Amino acid sequence: MIQQLASLRGIGVQSATGLVREAFVRRFANGKALGSYAGLASSPYSSGGIDREQGIGKGGNRRVRTVMVELAWAMDALPARRRSGLLVPRRVGSTGRRVRKVMVVALARKLLIAQWAVRHRRCRT
Repeated sequence: MIQQLASLRGIGVQSATGLVREAFVRRFANGKALGSYAGLASSPYSSGGIDREQGIGKGGNRRVRTVMVELAWAMDALPARRRSGLLVPRRVGSTGRRVRKVMVVALARKLLIAQWAVRHRRCRT
């Protein structure tokens, strides 16, 4: 499994090893549970009539979250980004740094769930 992940563009042996040992050895009911385990799920705040999203919390597996955010930044820098539906759109580039960071974290979550889904389908058949 490590070799399969490392063969993907942008993923090195250390990143693949960390992902396999930390995230892909566990069973998750769905992608939402995996995103929550990695700490890449949003933190809602609700008090009275106020409902807000606080962004990404500090909960979850720090190592998986770190690897996925680094991978998302690396994937966002690839020239072939236009061919993939997962990457951060170019229109975000002119809006500012904060929005771009939020979009990269969202991309990290999508990439993690996509990798899990591919692996999960292979293991079931």
